[in-house]
Amino acid sequence: MKISIQLPPPPSRDYDIVIDTLPEIPIGGKALVVTNPKVAGLHLGRLLGRIHADELYVVTIPDGESYKTMETIEFLLDRLFDHRLDRKSTLIAFGGGVIGDMTGFAASIFQRGIDFIQIPTTLLSQVDASVGGKTGINNRFGKNLVGAFHQPRAVYIDTHWLGTLPEREFAAGVAEIVKMAVMFDADFFEWLETHDLHDEANLKEAIARSVKLKAWVVNQDEREKGVRAVLNYGHTFAHVIENFSGYGNYLHGEAVAVGMVMADMLALRHGLFSEEEAARVVRLLERYGLPTSYTIDSAEAFYDRFFLDKKSQDNRITFIVPERIGKYRMLVDPEKSSVIDVLKRFEKGRDGAN
Repeated sequence: MKISIQLPPPPSRDYDIVIDTLPEIPIGGKALVVTNPKVAGLHLGRLLGRIHADELYVVTIPDGESYKTMETIEFLLDRLFDHRLDRKSTLIAFGGGVIGDMTGFAASIFQRGIDFIQIPTTLLSQVDASVGGKTGINNRFGKNLVGAFHQPRAVYIDTHWLGTLPEREFAAGVAEIVKMAVMFDADFFEWLETHDLHDEANLKEAIARSVKLKAWVVNQDEREKGVRAVLNYGHTFAHVIENFSGYGNYLHGEAVAVGMVMADMLALRHGLFSEEEAARVVRLLERYGLPTSYTIDSAEAFYDRFFLDKKSQDNRITFIVPERIGKYRMLVDPEKSSVIDVLKRFEKGRDGAN
């Protein structure tokens, strides 16, 4: 199956997302695979057998949000110079969302931009992070605050890689699938309620439906000036959770799961969402062992951290919430009291907190 990303010229930067067994990949010039030690140990041999380049190199970098830093990017760039890559060379991101984000960012800045290919190996990166050209790194102020939009030349999604994925990582990917369904497709959400994604046929169907939705969004709004912002459902809360908890304590999809619950509570607070719909979202997340609660030390401190997020503009923050399952609403600069009310439910000693 092929799903096309069609971006505005000039120049044309359209590319295909191929959902199938990994094909032979011919690359003119030099190519360099960026991966991490775990993925390399499990799958690198199979990958290298399918890539055909004039010269092919491999660099491993540490995986995890705590390593998604400028120091790692500088290490990676040094290896590109060591191997004398040039503007006709290609980087290949072979791993999860962290590897994809860092490889794409390095490709965007090396000699002012070279091609890269995404070969995602986690469910989260297959259904979300590998598609759409967002790249970046974290710093002490927050998540993905340094980066660039740099579209890949192609994305190859092969469920073979998921066979060695730990259950916790699998569940993190499910959170992003649920996000897409809640925002855009009520029928898809109902389908998820009745189909087990541990079944391979169901999983492939869910990946395809999620990627089609993501492609539809990116085709309309590459740089997040409109509908693409809807993909941040749950993420405004999640990025603060990751920042306060220390990157690595929560997987991104786990933080997004909690963030969706918080966003749903905000929608309830504004009369946009029903208790029954919110409960359906919680049940679906918990079926895959995803967290739906979190302990906040200070609602005020949590609220203040929103304004370091890249989605904050002119001291105003926009929250993406469901109006109903399958329909979204952008809450632009809601009253602080309504947001604090939601956050206080997660403070220590409250019913929403552990």
